Amino acid sequence: MKKIKKVALLPITIIICFIAFYSNSSCNIYKFNEATIPDSIKTVKINFIENKARYINPQLSQRLTDKLRQKIIGQTRLTQTNNNVDWEISGYITEYNFSTTAITGQQVANNRLTVSVHITLNDSKSDKTTDYDVSRSFEFKGNQSFQQAENTLGEEIVRTLTDEIFNKLFSNW
Repeated sequence: MKKIKKVALLPITIIICFIAFYSNSSCNIYKFNEATIPDSIKTVKINFIENKARYINPQLSQRLTDKLRQKIIGQTRLTQTNNNVDWEISGYITEYNFSTTAITGQQVANNRLTVSVHITLNDSKSDKTTDYDVSRSFEFKGNQSFQQAENTLGEEIVRTLTDEIFNKLFSNW
């Protein structure tokens, strides 16, 4: 009787293993964080992202620069250095604006924070410079002050902009 139970469990075990194997392999096929970098590029320098917007969030430049450095070093094979670099990445925040997006009665119902960044990639191997612009908007309730919205949205802003910049720099899509 025990032999019959083991034999009956074997096909189920095989099916479970088969599903687990193919579900994991299909996830790897559609990875969006795989960087496309020419083989000749080995080193990178990531300069401080300045804030040149009219309104300046004093923490955004440093946080965005740090997060971009971490992502590039953590998800590419590039080595960060300051001398004789293959790629030099620099940029600045061009826009940091608040606007009202919805009014109910005579009260502000929703607001929007728009953040834009200009990034420059200087490729010393090919003597080529490429510019990218990234812009994202973040919605928040009208009853929040701008300072409350900045505190609430801070992590999302940095994460989203970092991902967008990374994708512009390292993806061919």
